[in-house]
Amino acid sequence: MTTQPGETLQTLFEREVAEHLVDVLQLEVTPEEIVPDAPLFVEGLGLDSIDALEVALMISRVYNVTLSSDDPDSRRVFSSLRGLATHVANVRGKAGSAG
Repeated sequence: MTTQPGETLQTLFEREVAEHLVDVLQLEVTPEEIVPDAPLFVEGLGLDSIDALEVALMISRVYNVTLSSDDPDSRRVFSSLRGLATHVANVRGKAGSAG
Protein backbone atom coordinates (compact mmCIF):
# COMPACT_ATOMS: atom_id res chain seq x y z
CA MET A 1 0.00 0.00 0.00
CA THR A 2 2.07 2.89 -1.24
CA THR A 3 1.14 6.55 -1.46
CA GLN A 4 -0.43 7.39 -4.79
CA PRO A 5 -0.31 10.79 -6.50
CA GLY A 6 -2.84 13.12 -4.91
CA GLU A 7 -2.82 11.30 -1.57
CA THR A 8 -1.66 13.22 1.45
CA LEU A 9 1.78 12.71 2.92
CA GLN A 10 2.48 11.78 6.53
CA THR A 11 3.21 14.46 9.09
CA LEU A 12 6.28 13.97 11.27
CA PHE A 13 4.13 12.71 14.15
CA GLU A 14 2.18 10.35 11.87
CA ARG A 15 5.52 8.97 10.68
CA GLU A 16 6.57 8.40 14.29
CA VAL A 17 3.31 6.59 15.09
CA ALA A 18 3.66 4.58 11.86
CA GLU A 19 7.15 3.47 12.92
CA HIS A 20 5.75 2.21 16.22
CA LEU A 21 2.89 0.42 14.41
CA VAL A 22 5.27 -1.35 12.05
CA ASP A 23 7.49 -2.34 14.95
CA VAL A 24 4.88 -3.56 17.44
CA LEU A 25 2.71 -5.33 14.85
CA GLN A 26 5.68 -6.62 12.82
CA LEU A 27 4.04 -5.35 9.64
CA GLU A 28 5.49 -6.22 6.27
CA VAL A 29 5.40 -2.61 5.09
CA THR A 30 7.65 0.32 5.82
CA PRO A 31 6.33 3.27 7.86
CA GLU A 32 6.48 5.43 4.72
CA GLU A 33 4.14 3.06 2.89
CA ILE A 34 1.27 3.60 5.33
CA VAL A 35 -1.11 6.08 3.72
CA PRO A 36 -2.30 8.44 6.49
CA ASP A 37 -6.00 8.34 5.56
CA ALA A 38 -6.16 4.67 4.53
CA PRO A 39 -8.14 2.33 6.79
CA LEU A 40 -6.17 0.43 9.41
CA PHE A 41 -8.65 -2.45 9.69
CA VAL A 42 -10.01 -4.97 7.17
CA GLU A 43 -9.03 -2.93 4.09
CA GLY A 44 -5.86 -0.88 4.15
CA LEU A 45 -3.42 -2.52 6.55
CA GLY A 46 -5.83 -5.37 7.28
CA LEU A 47 -5.52 -5.19 11.05
CA ASP A 48 -7.87 -7.16 13.33
CA SER A 49 -9.13 -6.92 16.92
CA ILE A 50 -5.97 -8.47 18.37
CA ASP A 51 -3.94 -5.85 16.53
CA ALA A 52 -6.20 -3.15 18.01
CA LEU A 53 -5.28 -4.34 21.49
CA GLU A 54 -1.58 -4.26 20.61
CA VAL A 55 -1.96 -0.75 19.20
CA ALA A 56 -3.79 0.43 22.33
CA LEU A 57 -1.06 -1.02 24.55
CA MET A 58 1.68 0.58 22.46
CA ILE A 59 -0.04 3.99 22.53
CA SER A 60 -0.44 3.72 26.29
CA ARG A 61 3.18 2.69 26.82
CA VAL A 62 4.83 5.11 24.39
CA TYR A 63 2.55 8.15 24.65
CA ASN A 64 0.82 7.64 28.01
CA VAL A 65 -2.57 7.93 26.29
CA THR A 66 -5.30 5.44 27.12
CA LEU A 67 -7.45 4.13 24.26
CA SER A 68 -10.65 2.42 25.31
CA SER A 69 -12.98 0.27 23.21
CA ASP A 70 -16.01 1.80 24.96
CA ASP A 71 -14.98 5.33 23.95
CA PRO A 72 -17.64 6.66 21.55
CA ASP A 73 -14.84 8.07 19.36
CA SER A 74 -12.90 4.79 19.14
CA ARG A 75 -14.14 4.05 15.62
CA ARG A 76 -12.81 7.42 14.41
CA VAL A 77 -9.58 7.11 16.41
CA PHE A 78 -8.80 3.67 14.96
CA SER A 79 -10.02 4.52 11.45
CA SER A 80 -6.61 5.46 10.06
CA LEU A 81 -3.06 6.40 10.94
CA ARG A 82 -4.13 10.05 10.74
CA GLY A 83 -7.08 9.46 13.10
CA LEU A 84 -4.86 7.68 15.61
CA ALA A 85 -2.06 10.24 15.49
CA THR A 86 -4.48 13.18 15.70
CA HIS A 87 -6.22 11.70 18.74
CA VAL A 88 -2.94 11.01 20.54
CA ALA A 89 -1.62 14.50 19.74
CA ASN A 90 -4.87 16.10 20.94
CA VAL A 91 -4.94 14.18 24.21
CA ARG A 92 -1.26 14.87 24.85
CA GLY A 93 -1.84 18.55 24.09
CA LYS A 94 -4.70 18.73 26.59
CA ALA A 95 -2.62 16.98 29.22
CA GLY A 96 0.27 19.35 28.61
CA SER A 97 -1.95 22.44 28.95
CA ALA A 98 -3.60 21.17 32.14
CA GLY A 99 -0.49 21.89 34.24
